[in-house]
Amino acid sequence: MMRLRATRGIGLHQPQVNEHHVQASGLPEDGRLRLLSFNIQVGISTERYRHYLTRSWQHLLPHTGRAGNLQKIGELLSDFDLVALQEADGGSLRSGYVNQVEHLAQLGAFPYWYQQLNRNLGRFAQHSNGVLSRLKPQHLEDHPLPGPAGRGAILVRFGEGEDALIVVMMHLALGAKTRARQLAYIRELIGGYRHQVLMGDMNTHANDLLDHSPLRDLGLVAPQVEATFPSWRPQRCLDHILLSPSLTLERVEVLAQPISDHLPVAVEIRLPDALTVDTLPVLS
Repeated sequence: MMRLRATRGIGLHQPQVNEHHVQASGLPEDGRLRLLSFNIQVGISTERYRHYLTRSWQHLLPHTGRAGNLQKIGELLSDFDLVALQEADGGSLRSGYVNQVEHLAQLGAFPYWYQQLNRNLGRFAQHSNGVLSRLKPQHLEDHPLPGPAGRGAILVRFGEGEDALIVVMMHLALGAKTRARQLAYIRELIGGYRHQVLMGDMNTHANDLLDHSPLRDLGLVAPQVEATFPSWRPQRCLDHILLSPSLTLERVEVLAQPISDHLPVAVEIRLPDALTVDTLPVLS
């Protein structure tokens, strides 16, 4: 494996590369792109509200079930082309010093991955977002989001010019005011592009994002309306994949996989004619 060092901060970055997976697979020839967003809760299985208390120690210390949960997640991710991860650990005591983003990239045979470290608690915790991709991004940016430290967004670009596909993966704040500041920041990042995808745990419902946030003038579509949280009895729709109208929706599904306290969201889209498989750097 070749590891490309990426420093934190706004600007151009390089994904890590699993060289032995670079020739594994690419986009389907029909131009469909399979997307998944999943808050993995550091590999902790939460099945009842009381588990937030009784299993809270697992946020600080390693436990034997975590490896099995990650194996299940890795098997799930292998069916997708582009994955956004939230609440991953970048390699600390609680994860057995395993970088969970890297580990899931290996389990899912993804050639390209990037870990965004949002809250560094040293050996005790490495709170992170992650991106896994079967396409080689032509541009990757790591953005700390406004508000208290600990929230971030990853921007990746496939293709060139205004017809490029822009994907932003994020984990937004719980508070409405801070979340609005974060969405305003993201709105500035993507405003100049035609083909946009926003993915992640956004901690609010779709109508708030589309009608009452700084994103409201973009005309984004929220195809997923099923609840994602809590995974054992879903009542709130907090996890989303938002699409610009230029992208054709083929399929959307909230997966019945209660591995974490959130359910994963899956979307399949068809790329527009101006952004076909031939124009994307597939596994080069």
